[in-house]
Amino acid sequence: MAAVVFEDLSGATTPVSESDNPYQPLIEAANNEPHQIQARYTTHRTTRNEMQNAKILDPDFAGWTLDPVLAKLEGPNRDPTFTDERFCLVFWGRPPGYIRKMIQDIQQELREVAPDLWFMPLDNLHITVLEVVHSVTKQEVDRLVSTLLKDNAAEKIANITLQRRPRLIKPMVSYDAAAMALSFVPAAGEGADKTATDDTFTYHHLRRDVYDQVKAAGVKPASRYAVPSAHLTIGRFINQNGFQDEGGKFDGVKAKRLVQKIEEINTRLEAQYWPSTSGIPEGGEWTIGQEKGLDFRMGRLWYGGGKTVILGQGHE
Repeated sequence: MAAVVFEDLSGATTPVSESDNPYQPLIEAANNEPHQIQARYTTHRTTRNEMQNAKILDPDFAGWTLDPVLAKLEGPNRDPTFTDERFCLVFWGRPPGYIRKMIQDIQQELREVAPDLWFMPLDNLHITVLEVVHSVTKQEVDRLVSTLLKDNAAEKIANITLQRRPRLIKPMVSYDAAAMALSFVPAAGEGADKTATDDTFTYHHLRRDVYDQVKAAGVKPASRYAVPSAHLTIGRFINQNGFQDEGGKFDGVKAKRLVQKIEEINTRLEAQYWPSTSGIPEGGEWTIGQEKGLDFRMGRLWYGGGKTVILGQGHE
């Protein structure tokens, strides 16, 4: 897997919390207030994009951070004898059809300047509510699944969005030297006939509660990160094709074209989908659990694969 730094870039100091739940400190730092939680998510993703922009456009930038495992599974360097042995266990949110269509359009725009980028298949798209474990053996995942199936614990978690329905808004493409994602921020009262009171249970609260319920069922989650990010990976770099000059050296001009394309897409997304004085345009918000509840999934999951153990019931 390509090296990625999971750093909280939301800016404000997070106080020490009595809870061992990694999502609780941000909620306390934001005074359990949806506008402040949204601000933390906003600052994280804009700061990260700014940092990655500066990194990629630096004259000394030597090339994309490739995913060596994915490169063996897909693309021109595919190795048909290779098997990814990293097993994981997660609770995913599955995007509804109109979000998948939004991503399909974005991927098509990116193909214009990065045709050899690996694009996440639409049926594999997901937002990771909680990564229970990652990169372990199949036997370890099987053991944890058995634990979480006791007393219908996993089923109750998968159906949590029937009662608690956090909204995500303001789609934007986030990126780094390894991958691209469509990111959102938690809603805070935006939309017709909405107030911040309607959004007191945010996406970050959902992550916190799923963590607590998994732990209560007898499994201590071992997630890689708990940064304030709500994103679906849409593409990864698996080679430098299309970004090299005739001598095989990385071409910063071509990289700049890709960054400019991302900026163009984000300008369009903001104009088309972000809240305005008249409300939220159609397709501009996503309530977690629409069409499908949470997907309790196991197996080789890094690129959207694996096997569903329990799929929660969706709502309209």
